[in-house]
Amino acid sequence: MKESLFAGIDLHSNNLMIGIVDQDGKRLKHQKLDCNLQQVVDFLKPFQPRFKSLAVESTYNWYWLVDGLRALDYPVALANPAEIEQYSGLKHANDKSDAYFLAELQRLGILPTGYIYDPELRPVRDLLRRRMNLVQQRTALLLSFKSLYSRTTGGALSLSRLKSMDEAEVKTLYEHPANGLIATIQKEHIAQLDESIERIEQAVLKSARALPCYQRLTTLPGIGRILGMTITMEVGEIERFEAQGNLASYCRTVDSKRLSNDKKKGANNAKCGNKYLAWAFVEAANFAKRYDDQCRQWFDRKAAKTSTVIATQALACKLAKAAWHMMAHDTDYDAKRMFPELAQRQRK
Repeated sequence: MKESLFAGIDLHSNNLMIGIVDQDGKRLKHQKLDCNLQQVVDFLKPFQPRFKSLAVESTYNWYWLVDGLRALDYPVALANPAEIEQYSGLKHANDKSDAYFLAELQRLGILPTGYIYDPELRPVRDLLRRRMNLVQQRTALLLSFKSLYSRTTGGALSLSRLKSMDEAEVKTLYEHPANGLIATIQKEHIAQLDESIERIEQAVLKSARALPCYQRLTTLPGIGRILGMTITMEVGEIERFEAQGNLASYCRTVDSKRLSNDKKKGANNAKCGNKYLAWAFVEAANFAKRYDDQCRQWFDRKAAKTSTVIATQALACKLAKAAWHMMAHDTDYDAKRMFPELAQRQRK
């Protein structure tokens, strides 16, 4: 029986380096190639039956390589560079050593890996992420429009009036033609962004509705159509989170402080996790404390002991844990399970 092989691929924007080692750690072959799938396949093909694992560095452009190799039945793992630390005493390192290092971590079974999202749903998830960029652009234009009106007239323009204005009314707001022109252009751009955002939402909603967790998530306090789609698409397979605390941590809703002898000695990486889920659950917490009575009661008690910021984050953590329970166990939202202390007080 032939020995198993391991490969590491150090990926860059315009080229990549592949290093192959055997199960004893002996370096067999390496090659620098263009970012071209056929070149990579041609290089790997003589070794394909013996590969136990190939590690691809998770850079911004890994989709084409990982999806292409997996489609050809290569055992690909996505290396998480944020968790990989090389020996600090190294005097010289280059792409070749980095590729072999990834292969060596594979061989030893200690490679920190990332999640490879379903390639069929990944474009839909990324489309929803682009929606956030468009929403931010629209918000900037709305604020700029309101600011121009305040500077030139001394009055305040409500958001509802701004949104209901047509082009003819916009032109009557200002005497100077330059102000009228910029206001008209901004209003046109806002309308175009509204249309683009709506098209994205409709496209994503078609995919989200087909997923089993979407409808259940929208019953959670504070979570509506957009947040439900965001959470559904960003979480992906709930099985990758072993417990509710794992999802809460991934959503950046837990403390990142480091304790020693019950004293704070610093903080860990607060940005470790998914920024889109972090935004979604904080938004959900803000809506929940406003419109759900039990969430409001719990929030008020927490805020009285700490602060509104900490209470909001704590409520977001509760919502994330509740979402895990609903998705992992395919069950409906249960307020008594989420707030057992409130349920006990009501019984008394």
